[in-house]
Amino acid sequence: MFFVTGGSRGIGAAIVLAAARAGHSVAFTYATNEGAAAEVARQAREIAPTQKFVAYRLDVRRSAEVEAVGDRVLDDFETVDVLVANAGINKNNLVASMSDEEWSSVIETNLSGAFYVCRQFLPTFLANRSGRIILISSLGATGVSGQANYCASKAGLLGLSATLAKEYGRKGITSNVISPGFFETDMTREGMSAANREFWIKYCPLGRLGELPEIAELVTFLASPGAGYINGQELRVNGGLGWAP
Repeated sequence: MFFVTGGSRGIGAAIVLAAARAGHSVAFTYATNEGAAAEVARQAREIAPTQKFVAYRLDVRRSAEVEAVGDRVLDDFETVDVLVANAGINKNNLVASMSDEEWSSVIETNLSGAFYVCRQFLPTFLANRSGRIILISSLGATGVSGQANYCASKAGLLGLSATLAKEYGRKGITSNVISPGFFETDMTREGMSAANREFWIKYCPLGRLGELPEIAELVTFLASPGAGYINGQELRVNGGLGWAP
C-alpha cells in the first residue's frame, strides 16, 4: 500500500496511477484542488477496481495535520508499506530580493513536510520490520539561479534520506531519493521560461524533456522486491544533463 503526498497532479498523480497499475492501493494527499484529486482517484479505480484509492486534504507544513491525516490513513488502510514524499512548491526570486515568506513556505513544504510524513509512518514501518521511503528531489539540489529556497529544500532531502537509510536500514526500511530533471508537468509549463526549455532540449543528450511515466515507473520499481538492496541512494533521472542554468 502506497502513501503519496502531492498526488493530485504532475509527478504525484503519475505515481498514484503507476502504483495502481502495479496492483497497489494508494492513499494520497492534495493541498487545495479537491476536484483534481477526485479525478486521479477515479482514474486509479478504473485501472485497478479491486484496490482502494482515497485522497486526503493535507497541508504538509503543519505537523499536527500530518499526524491527523496519518492516523486516518492507518484507520482506512490498516498499514502503509511505501511512503512517497512528493509534495512541493516553488517561489522564485533572487536571494537579495527573497522574502521571509518565500523562503520559509518553500522550505516548510518541500523539506519539513517530507520530514513530518517520514516521522509519522516510521513507527508503522518499524512494527512491520519493513518499509520503503522514496523522496522526490530535483536536479535543482545542486543550485539554480533564482531558486535558492527550492534548491536548499531539495538538497536537504538528500541528507534526510541518507540519515534515514543509515538509522533504519537494519530494521528492514530503505530510503532513497529520485532527482528528476525537467519533466512535462504543470509546474514546468507554468514556471519554465521558453529560453530555459530551449536550453534544456538543446543540451540534454536525449534532446527532450522527461515524460511522467519515466519517473512513476522508477518509483514502483523502488517499491518492488527487486529493489530491496537499494538504500541511501540518489537516482538522477535527467536525460544525461545534470545541471541547469
